[in-house]
Amino acid sequence: MPASSAISQWPDTDALYRCFDALVQQPVRPLRRDAMEKVLNHFERHCATSKRLAEQAKHVIPGGVQHNLAFNYPFPLAIKQTGGAYLTDVDGNRYIDFLQAGGPTLLGSNHPGVLAKVEALLHECGPVTGLLHEYEIKLAELVCDAMPGVDMLRMMGSGTEAVMGAIRLARAYTGKKRVIKIGGGYHGWSDQMVYGMRLPNTGRMEAIGIPRGATANTQESLPNDLAAIRRKLQWNRLRGGTAAIIVEPFGPESGTRPVTRDFNAQLRRLCDEFATLLIFDEVVTGFRAGMGGAQAYFGVMPDLTVLGKCLTGGYPMAGAIGGKRDIMMMLVGGIGTTAKRAFVGGTLTANPLSCAAGYYALQEIQRTDAAAKAGRAGDRLRQGLEQIIERLGLPYVAYNLGSIVHLQTSGVMLLDTSNLLKLARLKNEAKRRKHVMEEMGAAYAAHGLITLAGSRIYTSLADTDEVIDDALNRFEDVFKQV
Repeated sequence: MPASSAISQWPDTDALYRCFDALVQQPVRPLRRDAMEKVLNHFERHCATSKRLAEQAKHVIPGGVQHNLAFNYPFPLAIKQTGGAYLTDVDGNRYIDFLQAGGPTLLGSNHPGVLAKVEALLHECGPVTGLLHEYEIKLAELVCDAMPGVDMLRMMGSGTEAVMGAIRLARAYTGKKRVIKIGGGYHGWSDQMVYGMRLPNTGRMEAIGIPRGATANTQESLPNDLAAIRRKLQWNRLRGGTAAIIVEPFGPESGTRPVTRDFNAQLRRLCDEFATLLIFDEVVTGFRAGMGGAQAYFGVMPDLTVLGKCLTGGYPMAGAIGGKRDIMMMLVGGIGTTAKRAFVGGTLTANPLSCAAGYYALQEIQRTDAAAKAGRAGDRLRQGLEQIIERLGLPYVAYNLGSIVHLQTSGVMLLDTSNLLKLARLKNEAKRRKHVMEEMGAAYAAHGLITLAGSRIYTSLADTDEVIDDALNRFEDVFKQV
Protein backbone atom coordinates (compact mmCIF):
# COMPACT_ATOMS: atom_id res chain seq x y z
CA MET A 1 0.00 0.00 0.00
CA PRO A 2 1.31 3.51 -0.79
CA ALA A 3 2.91 5.40 2.07
CA SER A 4 -0.13 6.97 3.66
CA SER A 5 -1.98 5.69 6.70
CA ALA A 6 -4.58 8.45 6.61
CA ILE A 7 -6.94 6.23 4.60
CA SER A 8 -7.28 2.75 6.08
CA GLN A 9 -9.09 1.30 3.06
CA TRP A 10 -10.40 2.61 -0.26
CA PRO A 11 -14.14 1.90 -0.46
CA ASP A 12 -15.69 -0.55 -2.89
CA THR A 13 -16.88 2.04 -5.40
CA ASP A 14 -19.09 -0.40 -7.34
CA ALA A 15 -20.96 -1.27 -4.14
CA LEU A 16 -21.24 2.42 -3.23
CA TYR A 17 -22.76 3.36 -6.58
CA ARG A 18 -25.32 0.57 -6.17
CA CYS A 19 -26.23 2.08 -2.79
CA PHE A 20 -26.44 5.54 -4.36
CA ASP A 21 -28.80 4.23 -7.04
CA ALA A 22 -30.97 2.53 -4.42
CA LEU A 23 -31.16 5.77 -2.42
CA VAL A 24 -32.30 7.95 -5.33
CA GLN A 25 -34.68 5.33 -6.77
CA GLN A 26 -36.93 5.46 -3.71
CA PRO A 27 -38.92 8.30 -2.17
CA VAL A 28 -36.86 10.62 -0.01
CA ARG A 29 -37.03 9.95 3.76
CA PRO A 30 -37.19 13.30 5.62
CA LEU A 31 -37.78 13.96 9.31
CA ARG A 32 -41.37 13.64 10.49
CA ARG A 33 -43.18 16.96 10.30
CA ASP A 34 -43.70 17.14 14.07
CA ALA A 35 -39.98 16.52 14.59
CA MET A 36 -39.03 19.19 12.06
CA GLU A 37 -41.32 21.66 13.81
CA LYS A 38 -39.41 21.02 17.04
CA VAL A 39 -36.13 21.64 15.22
CA LEU A 40 -37.35 25.01 13.93
CA ASN A 41 -38.69 25.90 17.39
CA HIS A 42 -35.26 25.12 18.83
CA PHE A 43 -33.67 27.76 16.61
CA GLU A 44 -36.32 30.31 17.60
CA ARG A 45 -35.86 29.65 21.33
CA HIS A 46 -32.10 29.12 21.58
CA CYS A 47 -30.55 31.09 18.71
CA ALA A 48 -32.21 34.51 18.99
CA THR A 49 -28.98 36.50 18.70
CA SER A 50 -27.91 34.58 15.60
CA LYS A 51 -31.31 35.30 14.07
CA ARG A 52 -31.03 39.01 14.88
CA LEU A 53 -27.52 39.21 13.37
CA ALA A 54 -28.70 37.31 10.29
CA GLU A 55 -31.50 39.82 9.78
CA GLN A 56 -29.05 42.70 10.28
CA ALA A 57 -26.65 41.18 7.77
CA LYS A 58 -29.29 41.09 5.04
CA HIS A 59 -29.22 44.89 4.87
CA VAL A 60 -25.53 45.08 3.97
CA ILE A 61 -24.55 41.59 2.70
CA PRO A 62 -26.30 39.95 -0.29
CA GLY A 63 -28.56 37.28 1.17
CA GLY A 64 -26.99 37.90 4.59
CA VAL A 65 -24.29 35.25 4.04
CA GLN A 66 -20.68 35.65 2.88
CA HIS A 67 -19.55 32.04 2.88
CA ASN A 68 -20.87 29.42 0.48
CA LEU A 69 -20.29 26.77 3.13
CA ALA A 70 -22.35 28.63 5.74
CA PHE A 71 -25.44 26.62 6.54
CA ASN A 72 -28.31 29.10 6.39
CA TYR A 73 -31.46 27.10 7.10
CA PRO A 74 -33.52 28.32 8.84
CA PHE A 75 -30.96 31.12 9.29
CA PRO A 76 -27.14 31.31 9.61
CA LEU A 77 -25.57 30.66 12.99
CA ALA A 78 -23.16 33.36 14.19
CA ILE A 79 -20.10 31.83 15.82
CA LYS A 80 -18.24 33.53 18.67
CA GLN A 81 -15.62 31.02 19.78
CA THR A 82 -13.81 27.99 18.37
CA GLY A 83 -11.43 25.47 19.87
CA GLY A 84 -10.41 21.97 18.88
CA ALA A 85 -13.50 19.92 18.13
CA TYR A 86 -16.03 22.55 19.19
CA LEU A 87 -17.76 25.75 18.10
CA THR A 88 -19.76 28.08 20.33
CA ASP A 89 -22.32 30.49 18.89
CA VAL A 90 -23.20 33.98 20.08
CA ASP A 91 -26.08 32.57 22.14
CA GLY A 92 -23.75 30.23 24.04
CA ASN A 93 -24.78 27.02 22.28
CA ARG A 94 -21.89 24.56 21.81
CA TYR A 95 -21.54 22.31 18.76
CA ILE A 96 -19.28 19.49 17.65
CA ASP A 97 -17.49 21.03 14.67
CA PHE A 98 -17.56 18.65 11.71
CA LEU A 99 -17.32 21.55 9.26
CA GLN A 100 -13.81 22.52 10.38
CA ALA A 101 -14.07 25.66 8.22
CA GLY A 102 -14.70 23.49 5.16
CA GLY A 103 -11.71 21.24 5.77
CA PRO A 104 -8.55 23.29 6.43
CA THR A 105 -8.24 22.82 10.19
CA LEU A 106 -6.94 19.25 10.32
CA LEU A 107 -5.50 19.94 13.78
CA GLY A 108 -8.86 21.18 15.02
CA SER A 109 -9.93 24.80 15.21
CA ASN A 110 -7.60 27.53 16.49
CA HIS A 111 -4.73 25.23 17.45
CA PRO A 112 -2.90 26.94 20.36
CA GLY A 113 0.61 25.95 19.22
CA VAL A 114 0.13 27.49 15.79
CA LEU A 115 -1.59 30.54 17.29
CA ALA A 116 1.40 31.24 19.54
CA LYS A 117 3.82 31.15 16.58
CA VAL A 118 1.60 33.46 14.53
CA GLU A 119 1.29 35.93 17.41
CA ALA A 120 5.08 36.02 17.76
CA LEU A 121 5.46 36.66 14.03
CA LEU A 122 2.92 39.49 14.10
CA HIS A 123 4.79 41.22 16.93
CA GLU A 124 8.08 40.86 15.07
CA CYS A 125 7.29 42.00 11.51
CA GLY A 126 3.54 42.28 11.05
CA PRO A 127 1.40 40.35 8.57
CA VAL A 128 2.87 41.52 5.25
CA THR A 129 6.05 43.11 3.87
CA GLY A 130 5.95 42.63 0.08
CA LEU A 131 9.50 41.29 0.29
CA LEU A 132 11.07 37.88 0.86
CA HIS A 133 10.62 36.29 4.27
CA GLU A 134 12.30 33.21 5.71
CA TYR A 135 8.98 31.43 6.26
CA GLU A 136 8.25 31.44 2.53
CA ILE A 137 11.31 29.24 2.05
CA LYS A 138 10.61 27.07 5.08
CA LEU A 139 7.04 26.35 3.97
CA ALA A 140 8.05 25.64 0.38
CA GLU A 141 10.84 23.30 1.50
CA LEU A 142 8.47 21.41 3.78
CA VAL A 143 5.89 20.90 1.02
CA CYS A 144 8.52 19.92 -1.57
CA ASP A 145 9.97 17.37 0.85
CA ALA A 146 6.54 15.91 1.65
CA MET A 147 4.83 15.73 -1.74
CA PRO A 148 6.52 13.52 -4.34
CA GLY A 149 5.16 15.44 -7.35
CA VAL A 150 6.25 18.87 -6.10
CA ASP A 151 9.79 20.05 -6.92
CA MET A 152 8.99 23.75 -6.57
CA LEU A 153 6.14 25.77 -5.04
CA ARG A 154 4.58 29.16 -5.82
CA MET A 155 2.17 30.50 -3.19
CA MET A 156 -1.17 31.97 -4.24
CA GLY A 157 -4.04 33.67 -2.46
CA SER A 158 -6.55 30.81 -2.51
CA GLY A 159 -7.39 27.50 -4.11
CA THR A 160 -9.36 29.32 -6.79
CA GLU A 161 -6.35 31.47 -7.68
CA ALA A 162 -4.07 28.44 -7.66
CA VAL A 163 -6.34 26.63 -10.14
CA MET A 164 -6.38 29.71 -12.38
CA GLY A 165 -2.60 29.87 -12.27
CA ALA A 166 -2.14 26.13 -12.85
CA ILE A 167 -4.34 26.17 -15.94
CA ARG A 168 -2.58 29.27 -17.30
CA LEU A 169 0.76 27.58 -16.65
CA ALA A 170 -0.35 24.34 -18.37
CA ARG A 171 -1.42 26.30 -21.44
CA ALA A 172 1.80 28.31 -21.50
CA TYR A 173 3.97 25.21 -21.12
CA THR A 174 2.17 23.01 -23.66
CA GLY A 175 1.10 25.66 -26.16
CA LYS A 176 -2.37 24.10 -26.11
CA LYS A 177 -5.59 25.65 -24.88
CA ARG A 178 -8.22 22.99 -24.09
CA VAL A 179 -8.74 21.71 -20.54
CA ILE A 180 -10.77 18.66 -19.52
CA LYS A 181 -12.21 18.57 -16.01
CA ILE A 182 -13.93 15.64 -14.36
CA GLY A 183 -17.58 16.64 -14.32
CA GLY A 184 -19.02 17.62 -10.94
CA GLY A 185 -15.64 18.61 -9.55
CA TYR A 186 -15.28 21.91 -7.75
CA HIS A 187 -12.15 23.81 -8.72
CA GLY A 188 -13.05 27.26 -7.45
CA TRP A 189 -15.11 30.00 -9.00
CA SER A 190 -12.93 31.40 -11.80
CA ASP A 191 -14.78 32.01 -15.08
CA GLN A 192 -13.26 29.02 -16.87
CA MET A 193 -14.04 26.54 -14.07
CA VAL A 194 -17.70 27.39 -13.46
CA TYR A 195 -18.57 24.60 -15.84
CA GLY A 196 -19.98 21.19 -14.96
CA MET A 197 -19.72 22.33 -11.36
CA ARG A 198 -21.01 20.13 -8.50
CA LEU A 199 -23.26 18.07 -10.83
CA PRO A 200 -21.68 16.34 -13.85
CA ASN A 201 -22.78 17.18 -17.39
CA THR A 202 -24.42 20.44 -16.36
CA GLY A 203 -22.01 22.55 -18.44
CA ARG A 204 -22.76 26.27 -18.07
CA MET A 205 -25.76 25.86 -15.76
CA GLU A 206 -24.05 27.95 -13.03
CA ALA A 207 -22.18 30.28 -15.43
CA ILE A 208 -24.43 33.31 -14.93
CA GLY A 209 -22.53 36.49 -15.82
CA ILE A 210 -19.72 34.54 -17.49
CA PRO A 211 -19.22 35.09 -21.25
CA ARG A 212 -19.36 31.92 -23.35
CA GLY A 213 -15.84 32.57 -24.54
CA ALA A 214 -14.53 32.11 -20.98
CA THR A 215 -15.65 28.47 -20.93
CA ALA A 216 -15.19 27.76 -24.65
CA ASN A 217 -12.04 25.71 -24.03
CA THR A 218 -13.29 23.93 -20.91
CA GLN A 219 -14.70 20.44 -21.33
CA GLU A 220 -16.05 17.92 -18.85
CA SER A 221 -16.26 14.16 -18.71
CA LEU A 222 -18.03 11.89 -16.23
CA PRO A 223 -15.93 10.44 -13.41
CA ASN A 224 -14.68 6.89 -14.02
CA ASP A 225 -15.56 7.02 -17.74
CA LEU A 226 -12.08 6.59 -19.18
CA ALA A 227 -13.38 5.73 -22.65
CA ALA A 228 -15.17 9.08 -22.87
CA ILE A 229 -12.05 10.93 -21.73
CA ARG A 230 -10.01 9.14 -24.39
CA ARG A 231 -12.52 10.17 -27.07
CA LYS A 232 -12.22 13.82 -26.00
CA LEU A 233 -8.44 13.63 -26.06
CA GLN A 234 -8.50 12.08 -29.54
CA TRP A 235 -10.90 14.73 -30.86
CA ASN A 236 -8.89 17.53 -29.27
CA ARG A 237 -5.69 16.22 -30.84
CA LEU A 238 -7.20 16.94 -34.25
CA ARG A 239 -7.82 20.55 -33.11
CA GLY A 240 -4.52 21.42 -31.47
CA GLY A 241 -4.48 19.15 -28.43
CA THR A 242 -5.32 19.26 -24.73
CA ALA A 243 -3.29 21.35 -22.30
CA ALA A 244 -4.39 19.55 -19.14
CA ILE A 245 -6.81 17.27 -17.37
CA ILE A 246 -7.74 18.58 -13.91
CA VAL A 247 -9.18 16.24 -11.30
CA GLU A 248 -10.01 15.99 -7.63
CA PRO A 249 -8.11 12.74 -7.03
CA PHE A 250 -10.74 11.35 -4.61
CA GLY A 251 -13.53 12.20 -7.05
CA PRO A 252 -15.78 15.23 -7.60
CA GLU A 253 -16.81 17.22 -4.55
CA SER A 254 -14.28 15.60 -2.23
CA GLY A 255 -15.37 12.11 -3.24
CA THR A 256 -19.12 12.69 -3.32
CA ARG A 257 -18.85 10.71 -6.55
CA PRO A 258 -15.79 8.62 -5.64
CA VAL A 259 -13.40 7.42 -8.30
CA THR A 260 -12.25 3.84 -8.62
CA ARG A 261 -8.96 2.88 -7.01
CA ASP A 262 -7.04 2.90 -10.32
CA PHE A 263 -8.75 5.87 -11.98
CA ASN A 264 -5.92 8.35 -11.36
CA ALA A 265 -3.29 5.91 -12.63
CA GLN A 266 -5.35 5.48 -15.81
CA LEU A 267 -5.57 9.26 -16.20
CA ARG A 268 -1.80 9.48 -15.85
CA ARG A 269 -1.36 6.99 -18.69
CA LEU A 270 -3.82 8.86 -20.91
CA CYS A 271 -2.05 12.17 -20.24
CA ASP A 272 1.30 10.63 -21.13
CA GLU A 273 -0.12 9.16 -24.33
CA PHE A 274 -1.62 12.46 -25.49
CA ALA A 275 1.17 14.78 -24.23
CA THR A 276 -1.24 16.40 -21.78
CA LEU A 277 -0.44 17.68 -18.29
CA LEU A 278 -2.20 16.07 -15.32
CA ILE A 279 -3.29 18.53 -12.63
CA PHE A 280 -4.26 17.20 -9.20
CA ASP A 281 -6.52 19.58 -7.31
CA GLU A 282 -5.36 18.67 -3.80
CA VAL A 283 -7.06 21.58 -2.08
CA VAL A 284 -8.91 19.06 0.12
CA THR A 285 -6.68 15.99 -0.08
CA GLY A 286 -3.44 17.84 0.70
CA PHE A 287 -2.80 17.17 3.56
CA ARG A 288 -5.84 15.20 4.68
CA ALA A 289 -4.70 12.23 2.63
CA GLY A 290 -1.38 12.35 4.48
CA MET A 291 1.64 14.61 4.19
CA GLY A 292 2.26 13.33 0.66
CA GLY A 293 -1.32 14.03 -0.41
CA ALA A 294 -3.44 11.84 -2.66
CA GLN A 295 -0.52 11.56 -5.09
CA ALA A 296 1.46 9.62 -2.50
CA TYR A 297 -1.56 7.53 -1.49
CA PHE A 298 -2.30 6.48 -5.09
CA GLY A 299 1.33 6.43 -6.19
CA VAL A 300 0.46 8.68 -9.14
CA MET A 301 2.62 11.71 -9.92
CA PRO A 302 0.77 14.69 -11.38
CA ASP A 303 2.59 17.31 -13.42
CA LEU A 304 1.03 20.10 -11.37
CA THR A 305 -0.52 20.14 -7.90
CA VAL A 306 -2.99 22.71 -6.58
CA LEU A 307 -3.03 23.28 -2.83
CA GLY A 308 -5.26 25.28 -0.48
CA LYS A 309 -7.21 24.86 2.78
CA CYS A 310 -4.80 22.82 4.94
CA LEU A 311 -1.73 24.56 3.52
CA THR A 312 -1.91 27.37 6.07
CA GLY A 313 -3.80 25.53 8.80
CA GLY A 314 -6.95 27.62 8.51
CA TYR A 315 -5.24 30.99 8.25
CA PRO A 316 -6.04 33.19 5.21
CA MET A 317 -4.24 33.38 1.86
CA ALA A 318 -4.13 29.59 1.53
CA GLY A 319 -3.21 28.52 -1.97
CA ALA A 320 -0.26 27.27 -3.98
CA ILE A 321 0.84 25.71 -7.25
CA GLY A 322 3.45 22.98 -7.08
CA GLY A 323 4.98 20.82 -9.74
CA LYS A 324 7.90 19.64 -11.79
CA ARG A 325 10.84 22.02 -11.93
CA ASP A 326 10.89 22.60 -15.69
CA ILE A 327 7.20 23.52 -15.71
CA MET A 328 7.33 25.61 -12.54
CA MET A 329 10.18 27.75 -13.88
CA MET A 330 7.58 29.42 -16.10
CA LEU A 331 6.19 31.02 -12.92
CA VAL A 332 9.30 33.12 -12.23
CA GLY A 333 8.27 36.26 -10.34
CA GLY A 334 9.82 39.64 -9.66
CA ILE A 335 10.57 42.81 -11.60
CA GLY A 336 12.82 42.75 -14.64
CA THR A 337 12.52 39.14 -15.69
CA THR A 338 12.66 38.64 -19.45
CA ALA A 339 11.92 34.92 -19.43
CA LYS A 340 8.78 33.61 -21.06
CA ARG A 341 6.41 33.20 -18.15
CA ALA A 342 2.82 32.59 -17.12
CA PHE A 343 2.02 35.73 -15.18
CA VAL A 344 0.52 35.41 -11.68
CA GLY A 345 0.58 37.79 -8.74
CA GLY A 346 -1.03 39.05 -5.56
CA THR A 347 0.09 41.68 -3.05
CA LEU A 348 -0.76 39.53 -0.03
CA THR A 349 0.43 36.26 -1.58
CA ALA A 350 3.14 34.44 0.44
CA ASN A 351 2.84 36.94 3.29
CA PRO A 352 4.81 36.14 6.45
CA LEU A 353 1.69 35.50 8.55
CA SER A 354 0.28 32.84 6.22
CA CYS A 355 3.63 31.20 5.57
CA ALA A 356 4.48 30.99 9.27
CA ALA A 357 1.02 29.59 10.04
CA GLY A 358 1.39 27.03 7.26
CA TYR A 359 4.89 26.02 8.29
CA TYR A 360 4.01 25.42 11.93
CA ALA A 361 0.62 23.83 11.16
CA LEU A 362 2.20 21.35 8.75
CA GLN A 363 5.02 20.64 11.19
CA GLU A 364 2.44 19.89 13.86
CA ILE A 365 0.40 17.76 11.45
CA GLN A 366 3.55 15.79 10.69
CA ARG A 367 4.63 15.51 14.35
CA THR A 368 1.25 14.35 15.63
CA ASP A 369 0.38 12.14 12.64
CA ALA A 370 -2.81 14.21 12.48
CA ALA A 371 -4.04 12.90 9.12
CA ALA A 372 -3.90 9.28 10.29
CA LYS A 373 -5.59 10.05 13.62
CA ALA A 374 -8.29 12.13 11.93
CA GLY A 375 -8.70 9.28 9.44
CA ARG A 376 -9.23 6.78 12.25
CA ALA A 377 -11.84 9.14 13.74
CA GLY A 378 -13.51 9.16 10.31
CA ASP A 379 -13.48 5.35 10.24
CA ARG A 380 -15.02 5.16 13.71
CA LEU A 381 -17.71 7.71 12.84
CA ARG A 382 -18.60 6.02 9.54
CA GLN A 383 -18.79 2.58 11.15
CA GLY A 384 -21.08 3.93 13.87
CA LEU A 385 -23.30 5.70 11.34
CA GLU A 386 -23.58 2.51 9.27
CA GLN A 387 -24.68 0.57 12.35
CA ILE A 388 -27.31 3.16 13.27
CA ILE A 389 -28.62 3.32 9.69
CA GLU A 390 -28.91 -0.48 9.50
CA ARG A 391 -30.50 -0.79 12.94
CA LEU A 392 -33.16 1.81 12.10
CA GLY A 393 -33.79 0.42 8.61
CA LEU A 394 -32.99 3.66 6.80
CA PRO A 395 -31.85 3.88 3.15
CA TYR A 396 -29.07 6.38 3.93
CA VAL A 397 -25.48 5.86 2.79
CA ALA A 398 -22.39 6.56 4.91
CA TYR A 399 -18.82 6.11 3.70
CA ASN A 400 -15.47 7.75 4.29
CA LEU A 401 -12.18 8.49 2.61
CA GLY A 402 -10.09 8.88 5.73
CA SER A 403 -11.10 12.07 7.53
CA ILE A 404 -13.65 12.98 4.84
CA VAL A 405 -16.95 11.35 5.81
CA HIS A 406 -19.96 11.41 3.51
CA LEU A 407 -23.49 10.97 4.84
CA GLN A 408 -26.07 10.84 2.06
CA THR A 409 -29.67 11.07 3.27
CA SER A 410 -31.44 12.83 0.38
CA GLY A 411 -29.15 11.88 -2.51
CA VAL A 412 -29.56 15.25 -4.24
CA MET A 413 -25.90 15.27 -5.29
CA LEU A 414 -26.22 11.73 -6.64
CA LEU A 415 -29.05 12.23 -9.14
CA ASP A 416 -28.37 11.07 -12.68
CA THR A 417 -27.40 14.18 -14.65
CA SER A 418 -25.61 12.31 -17.42
CA ASN A 419 -27.55 14.24 -20.07
CA LEU A 420 -29.54 17.47 -20.27
CA LEU A 421 -32.89 15.69 -20.79
CA LYS A 422 -32.48 13.79 -17.53
CA LEU A 423 -31.45 17.00 -15.79
CA ALA A 424 -34.58 18.80 -17.00
CA ARG A 425 -36.82 15.96 -15.84
CA LEU A 426 -35.18 15.90 -12.40
CA LYS A 427 -35.43 19.63 -11.74
CA ASN A 428 -38.34 19.46 -9.28
CA GLU A 429 -37.06 16.27 -7.68
CA ALA A 430 -33.69 17.93 -7.13
CA LYS A 431 -35.34 20.90 -5.40
CA ARG A 432 -37.31 18.58 -3.13
CA ARG A 433 -34.25 16.53 -2.20
CA LYS A 434 -32.14 19.65 -1.67
CA HIS A 435 -34.68 20.94 0.85
CA VAL A 436 -34.61 17.61 2.69
CA MET A 437 -30.81 17.91 2.88
CA GLU A 438 -31.25 21.40 4.35
CA GLU A 439 -33.72 20.08 6.91
CA MET A 440 -31.36 17.29 7.94
CA GLY A 441 -28.53 19.79 8.33
CA ALA A 442 -30.75 21.97 10.52
CA ALA A 443 -31.71 18.94 12.62
CA TYR A 444 -28.05 18.05 13.12
CA ALA A 445 -27.32 21.63 14.22
CA ALA A 446 -30.26 21.60 16.62
CA HIS A 447 -28.69 18.48 18.13
CA GLY A 448 -25.27 20.13 18.46
CA LEU A 449 -23.64 18.95 15.22
CA ILE A 450 -22.26 21.26 12.53
CA THR A 451 -21.73 19.58 9.16
CA LEU A 452 -21.04 20.73 5.62
CA ALA A 453 -24.48 21.14 4.02
CA GLY A 454 -25.88 18.24 6.02
CA SER A 455 -24.04 15.71 3.88
CA ARG A 456 -20.28 15.94 4.52
CA ILE A 457 -18.22 15.69 7.69
CA TYR A 458 -14.57 16.58 8.25
CA THR A 459 -12.91 14.94 11.23
CA SER A 460 -9.75 16.32 12.82
CA LEU A 461 -7.00 15.48 15.30
CA ALA A 462 -9.29 16.89 18.01
CA ASP A 463 -11.94 14.20 17.45
CA THR A 464 -11.22 11.77 20.25
CA ASP A 465 -13.20 8.57 20.80
CA GLU A 466 -15.29 10.47 23.35
CA VAL A 467 -16.14 13.17 20.79
CA ILE A 468 -17.09 10.58 18.15
CA ASP A 469 -19.22 8.54 20.60
CA ASP A 470 -21.04 11.70 21.66
CA ALA A 471 -21.61 12.63 18.01
CA LEU A 472 -23.00 9.19 17.17
CA ASN A 473 -25.54 9.47 19.98
CA ARG A 474 -26.63 12.82 18.57
CA PHE A 475 -26.91 11.48 15.01
CA GLU A 476 -29.00 8.58 16.29
CA ASP A 477 -31.34 11.00 18.06
CA VAL A 478 -31.91 12.74 14.71
CA PHE A 479 -32.39 9.51 12.72
CA LYS A 480 -34.98 8.26 15.22
CA GLN A 481 -37.16 11.18 14.17
CA VAL A 482 -37.41 10.05 10.55
